[in-house]
Amino acid sequence: MNAPTPHPFTPGFPTLFAIGGCKGGVGKSMVSLALLDYLLHRNVPVLLIDTDTSNPDVWRMYGQEAGVVPEALDLDDASGWIDLINLCEAYPDRVTVINTAARNNKGVAAHGATLQRALPALRRQWVTLWVINNQRDSVELLDDYVRALPGSVIHVVCNTFFGPRDAFRLYDTLPVAEEIARRGGRVLTLDRLASRVSDDLYSHRLSIRRALTPGTPDTLPLGNRVELQRWQETVADLFAAILPAEWPPSAIPGSPAAAFSSNPITETP
Repeated sequence: MNAPTPHPFTPGFPTLFAIGGCKGGVGKSMVSLALLDYLLHRNVPVLLIDTDTSNPDVWRMYGQEAGVVPEALDLDDASGWIDLINLCEAYPDRVTVINTAARNNKGVAAHGATLQRALPALRRQWVTLWVINNQRDSVELLDDYVRALPGSVIHVVCNTFFGPRDAFRLYDTLPVAEEIARRGGRVLTLDRLASRVSDDLYSHRLSIRRALTPGTPDTLPLGNRVELQRWQETVADLFAAILPAEWPPSAIPGSPAAAFSSNPITETP
């Protein structure tokens, strides 16, 4: 049987983003945090799925944010994928963001086709942001993922924590790079956030909005906030590069996000 064709992206319809990388420590959760902030900053309601059941950092940091419906799922077996489809159906006006666990390739290979079959009815497109470091095994795991999801759109995110863009030339030389480009995928560069600032976010379980809002117990010092806002602006450009100009849609009237103001403030009140 031929693999189902993913539903074509339609501006105005919520879509589904999976943040992958398979290896632990490549920066998947940082990309998830950045994408969540990008969406909420634009009043887009989100269904957050964290599949890292052993250490759901993203769920802890964004589970209490206005505009977010948080869920934790195990996508290692078929039941988790069924739950994922049902949640997407239950929240049709929310963009789904899946922060995947390090072991996600096995679950995708075994059950990813289940979600692909549901995409036309859900009116969603499955877009993957695959985060890599500059090592060969990171790219080889990507090759496995690409073969497991024929026809899907995959963007590769080079995490400059591991070096400048030139440090990722190995990826450019491999056949998987050509296949991803053929499907419409792009190579994106994730700017590095100062370690002391990212450490603050993780150690205190802070969303970016909470860290940037002055006058609260969660507020970071001014220098840390300035660095975080600089990074926030660079990653916004990253997402803008892969989304149509018409996207994201306006917040759904009456939704939690419609009343949510996420404009970061770095000035002292």
